[in-house]
Parts: sequence; structure tokens; C-alpha cells
Amino acid sequence: MTTNTSINDYDSFIVAKNRRAVNVGFDPMPITAPLFPFQKHVVEWAIKKGRAAMFEECGLGKTLQQLEWAAQVAAHTSGAVLVLTPLAVASQTLAEAQRFGIAARIVRHAADVADGINITNYEKLDLFDGIEFAGVVLDESSILKNFTGKTRIKLTERFKSTPYRLCCTATPSPNDYAEFGQHADFLGICTPGQMLATFFINDTFNTGDWRLKKHAEAEFWEWVASWASCVGRPSDIGFDDAGYILPSLNLKTITVDVDESAGEGSEELFKHATLSATTMHKELRETADARADAVADLVNNSDDLWIVWCNTNVEADALMARIPDATEVRGSDKPEHKENKLAAFTNGNTRVLISKPSICGFGMNWQHCRNVAFVGLSYSFEDFYQALRRSYRFGQQHEVNAYIVQARTEGAILATVKRKMEQHQQMQERMKMASIAFKNSTMKTTPMKTDINTVVGDGWQMHHGDCVRVARQIQDESIDFSVFSPPFADLFTYSNDPQDMGNCIDLDEFRGHFEILIAEMMRIMKPGRIVAVHCVELLATKWKDGHGGGKDFPGEIIRMFWRHGFIQHSPRITIWKSPVTEMQRTKAHGLLYKTLKADSCDSRVGCADYLLIFKKPGENPNPVTKDPNKYPVDWWQEVASPVWMTVDQGRVLNKDGARDQADERHICPLQLDVIDRAVELWSNEGDLVYSPFTGIGSEGVGALTLNRCFVGSELKESYFNQAVQNLQNAKSQLTLF
Repeated sequence: MTTNTSINDYDSFIVAKNRRAVNVGFDPMPITAPLFPFQKHVVEWAIKKGRAAMFEECGLGKTLQQLEWAAQVAAHTSGAVLVLTPLAVASQTLAEAQRFGIAARIVRHAADVADGINITNYEKLDLFDGIEFAGVVLDESSILKNFTGKTRIKLTERFKSTPYRLCCTATPSPNDYAEFGQHADFLGICTPGQMLATFFINDTFNTGDWRLKKHAEAEFWEWVASWASCVGRPSDIGFDDAGYILPSLNLKTITVDVDESAGEGSEELFKHATLSATTMHKELRETADARADAVADLVNNSDDLWIVWCNTNVEADALMARIPDATEVRGSDKPEHKENKLAAFTNGNTRVLISKPSICGFGMNWQHCRNVAFVGLSYSFEDFYQALRRSYRFGQQHEVNAYIVQARTEGAILATVKRKMEQHQQMQERMKMASIAFKNSTMKTTPMKTDINTVVGDGWQMHHGDCVRVARQIQDESIDFSVFSPPFADLFTYSNDPQDMGNCIDLDEFRGHFEILIAEMMRIMKPGRIVAVHCVELLATKWKDGHGGGKDFPGEIIRMFWRHGFIQHSPRITIWKSPVTEMQRTKAHGLLYKTLKADSCDSRVGCADYLLIFKKPGENPNPVTKDPNKYPVDWWQEVASPVWMTVDQGRVLNKDGARDQADERHICPLQLDVIDRAVELWSNEGDLVYSPFTGIGSEGVGALTLNRCFVGSELKESYFNQAVQNLQNAKSQLTLF
């Protein structure tokens, strides 16, 4: 009997699971812009990559690099390239192009677009169709960081057919690593949900608390490096740091005294320094005058240039009333008025500029200013970081004085920003590691374990290797019964090996991988014999799927087995589980009693386990008979029930011995009660039981304990070693009787 997929085809399938971005660009023409060696290196790489990101520290010359990239794309395609920038940065980008003789134009309407470089701001996005352009550049692409943001969705959809795409920012992931997914999505590498499934884990299912899987950290940063250059300074990618040494930053905190009484009607005597987001705005309004007095005292007693950052219009009004020669840029200003005011400060015609980080904190180059004041802070680290970096950036020739003025009651805000700053610094260190891989320019794929290590015991065999490769070595029609629990699509990833079926980017990829194994199982199973597959209902999440709810994973498995000729022997068996226990374990929103009280339309039922029963067509050469003395009617009534109510959820093999430092908490051995019932029901003593996903050996222990023989495979080494130990122990215990 032959299989549908040759070993060469299988190898090709596994190679195609490589997560690293492939080159879709072209060989660059000679660089014409006066770039430094490290800048030239990055640009040439980005051109070859075709869809790439430049995650570079402020002041490393992203503007000139992206202009050279855009010029090359325009020349290669004889088409138009669109450069999208924050407001007022468009004119700054045009000035940079003119300075270095790069042909470019500012466009305000689609009618203005022509071949070559076209520059506009994000506010005019709706006026342009991505299909018009051969390439697109997102300047300050951290605008993509919001998972569900309308602008992110609009940008991704509008330019999904644009052949060449470039993202540029210093803060690709200001809050957490999961925010890299938005850039990968825009570049057409993978969706945020696919990235989360591959590299992240969510311990509580329905929340947005995602973290890198322990075993996937190195793989994740190599993946980032396959489509992004992560540069904090030129030496990160092997170049000289000369000219890119930042001066000192003098970060000073000024705390003003305010009325700290809790106020009339409060049960507290004093205000807490730990402000919540809901009470922060009220406190900021009440302390605005005191903080503005402190800033005005600094600015008015100085002849230097100043940038004063605020968060509310109340603060801006207080500052404007106290600083006579200040100019304010406000969100309600007309775009041309904003541009004129910002240009005046850039050119040195305005001494004091007052604005919000959300308005002017991105893209502007103000190294001519060395004094910065923050009239309080928000909880946004990105706003603080980007605003500070308008002045404190490469190219700054003087020490920078940055003053944070806050009321004593606002200390929690500063503490939060400092904590996020530490997290950002840690991220930068990891990004440097990625840059080492980037410097090598070619990324090696994760080596595949194609060899198979076999341990043979009394009545059992365990194979350490890929289950498909192991199955191909099993003789035709030699297996009497198979019971196993496969990876649940992309829910859990057990290793970085592309042969790991749990290492799938989505359900489609899992389906393609799993069906190769199902074809082998059709070959090796005896006619008329049973395959029992344990699975669960999968939950959709807003973060991965765009909505909550359920996924019919058991139905997917059923349809896969159908396609390869198996008969669905019986309706799925439901294994009862306590919804209270599930609620306590997962804290899932839909299972909480308070959700039922608030809106029962948002509540759901608990997730059961299922056992799916398939039969290979044909006449069973060795019927599975039952002695009525050993298997009475009441036993049959229990196992014939569509719901198995008496499975002991806690009766599983000890999994602790299989853990290694990179393991997550999802080592979940199949309940021995389920295995015992299945083995007893669908096999005879002496039969050969098979599990392609043996894990720590639960199916094998069940088979041996019931006097069957067993053959299994496991890819993960720590699980394999534990399985061998458990099988040896099971056989030893049998000899005692």
C-alpha cells in the first residue's frame, strides 16, 4: 500500500513551515544618497528583502534611508512610491530629500501622485488607494501597534497588494513583544494571531496577557531579525559608533506641593499616591496650575529654547497664560497652521513650543533644543520616550536637560513610566541579539531531527523522532488499535522543531501536517479496527481570531479522517468536566458568575473533552470479543453512554519529571481512565496498540497494564525520556503479580 505524500514531499512541507521571512525584493542599484556604511548596509538589505522594517534608534538617519529605499523601488518599478509620515513631518522629509538631491514631492490628493517619491501624512490616508503604488513607506510605523486600531486595519488592508513595503520606527513594541505582530501583518509576513500562536502563550485564554513561550524566545528574535533590522547604535550590526555617541541626559524630577486632603465626602483622609487611570485626569486638572507655575519658573528664567510637553488642554492653557513668548500647537489647529508653527520652531523663530506628545511627539528632529519639560506624565511610556527623543537623539551636540514636573499625588504615574522604561531597555537588549543574526544576512532554519532513536522493552517500543517518519517504518496493516491525543492545532507549541505538529501557524497548516499522518494510519491499521482520537473544543479569542466563541475542532478532525477513507464508527464520546474547575483554572470571562449576572449572552458553558471513534473499512480478521463474566451489562451501559461521567480528571501520569527549563504549563497527560476504557473496549489482550503522540507515555502505560503490546513515538526529548521511564516502570509492576 502506498501513501499520498512521498518523503521528499514531506520534507518540502516541513521546510515550508519555516517562519522566517523570505526575500521578495530585488538587487539594489548603486546607492546614490550620502549614507554612512551602516545605513547603506541596512538599505541594501531592506531592498533585497522587499518587505522589511527598520527599527532604529532616534537620530540614526531613518529618513534618508527610507528616501533611498523609496528611490530605488521607484526606479526599479518605474512606478510611484508613497511615504506616509506624521503631521508636519512631511515637509521635513521633503526638505531632507531636497538637501541630498533626491527627487520627491508632497501630495495632498490622489491627483497629485506621479511616478517617483510621493510624500503625505497619515491624516490624508483616505485620499489614496494602495493599488496606485509600487511601494509604501510608513514613517513612525508604531502607529500600527494597536491590535484592533482602525488606522492599523486601514493601513494593512489598503496596502496588502503593494509589492514593496517598509516600516520605520524607534518604538516597534513600546508595551510588549506581542506588538511586533502588527508590523508583521502590515508587511504580509503573518497575522498577529498567527504570530501569537507560534511564539506566545496566553495562560488565561480570554485576556490580552500574552507572553513569549520559554522555548520560543530565541526562535522569536531570529524570526524578527528575518524581516527587521534592529539597531540601537551602528556597533549593533558591526559598524563603528563614531559620530553616534549620545551626550549626557540630565533627567530631573520636580515635585510640587498641593493639597493632599481627600476632599469632602471621601472616606479617606488623604489622596493616595497610587492614582488609577480613572482618577488621574481629575487630579491632573486640580494640580495643573501648580505644575504650570513650576515650569514657567524654569522657562521664563532662561533665554534658551524649550519644548514643553503637556497632556491636557487645561495644562496647555495654564502654560500659555504664564509663558509670554510660547507658541502652542493644538490638535484643533488646521493642518497648515500646525505645520507653520512647527516649522517656525524648527527654524529657530520660536523660543518655546508647547504641545502634546500625541500631536508632535513623533518624527520631528529638534536637536537644536537642549531643554525639555514635561508638565506631568501620562501612563504611556511611548509618548514620553518619543517626546524626549525629539531632542535627545543622535546629532544632539549638548547635554539635554529634561524636567518632569509632577504633584506629590501623581507619583504612581512616574513609577509606571520608569517600569516600562526598564522593560523597553530589556527589549532593546534582546533586539541586539536579533541584530547579530541580521548582520549575518542569511538565517539558518531550525535543524530537523530526521534520525530515529529506538528503545525496546518487554512488549513495547518507543521511538524518539518525528511521528510521520516513524509511521512510515511501520508495516502495512500491523496495528490493532490506536489511541492518542494530538496537538490541538495551534493552541500549544511544544517545541521549535517544524516537525512538531503543534508548531503550526494556524489551523490550515495543522490540517496539512496532520493529514499526512492520517494517510499513514490508514495504511498501517488492520481492516475493521479502531482509531480513538482525544480532542477538545477550541475557543476563539479576540486577539487571534477577531472574535470570541467556539471552534469545532472535533468536527475538523472528523472531516480529516473522512477524507482519507476512515469511517466515523460512532458519535463522538463526551468526557464530562467540571465547569467550576475550568473557571477556577482559566478565570475565563465567559465562565464567571458575574458575567452571567451582567449579561448572560456573554456567558458560556464549560469545554468538554471528546473521544472520536474511527474504523478502517474492511473485515476485522481478529474480532474483539468480551467475556460476559468480566464485562457485565452494567459495564457496557457505562461505556456505551454518549457521555462518560465517571472519568477521574486527576488520574494522570506524573508529568513533573518531563519538564525542562523551557517547558510551559501545558503538559497535560491524557486521563488514564479514558485510555483504559478505550483499550479494553476496542482491543484484545496481546494486541498491538499504537500512539504517534506518546508524550510521557500514558497510552503505553495503559496498554501494558492491560496486557497489550505498545509502539509509540515522541519528538520532544524530555517527554521521550520520561515515557521510556514510565513504560519500564509499568512493565516492572506487572511482573509483581
